Amino acid sequence: MNGTIAHIGQGVDPGADVVEVDGRRVDLEAPPVTWLALHKPAGVMTTRFDPQGRRTVFDLVDDVPALVYVGRLDLETEGLLLLTTDGEAAHRLTHPSTGIERVYVATVTGDARSAAERARQGVMLQDGLVKPRRVSVRPTAGGRWAFEVVLTEGRKREVRRLCRELGLHVERLVRTAYGPVSLGDLPVGRSRPLTAVERRALDRIRVASRVERRASSDR
Repeated sequence: MNGTIAHIGQGVDPGADVVEVDGRRVDLEAPPVTWLALHKPAGVMTTRFDPQGRRTVFDLVDDVPALVYVGRLDLETEGLLLLTTDGEAAHRLTHPSTGIERVYVATVTGDARSAAERARQGVMLQDGLVKPRRVSVRPTAGGRWAFEVVLTEGRKREVRRLCRELGLHVERLVRTAYGPVSLGDLPVGRSRPLTAVERRALDRIRVASRVERRASSDR
């Protein structure tokens, strides 16, 4: 570095230092972080590669190195999926301790009003108690209901299992928000960059979670 041999643990100032490997200069500028909101369609896998050859969410966005998803959606669930090249943020924002709200709207048949009352009290599933932060229902066409549930965890098929336990049949399930980011009118199968406001809001959640985790470990 700067004409001398670098040693392990030596700091580097990207604005002042010159680093070369085998005579070639190393670009010290970090690539910009990518954040995307994708409207995942039903029938698309939330994975990098599917051995059965089914379409994945990465087939719907540009090929960006190190891009990962934030919170999985199962095969038939639609809606908002965040993707980023910030792996640490992706991990933090999916950790249960973050308490980030995930909003789902299920189109269901059954006694939705009674189911909503039960859900507000908490429902025991095989992997523990599920107690949504908020639950609301409204009638739609054909005797169906829009059953909206706000959760702060990301357990596998949690909303579908909750509805089944409540005696509801799910015809469609859409995630409409993840923390401060909303699906809005983003067309199915399309993506958009996050706004600066959304990115700052996510960063505040991540930082607050990190501070809380450190405080808990010090108690």
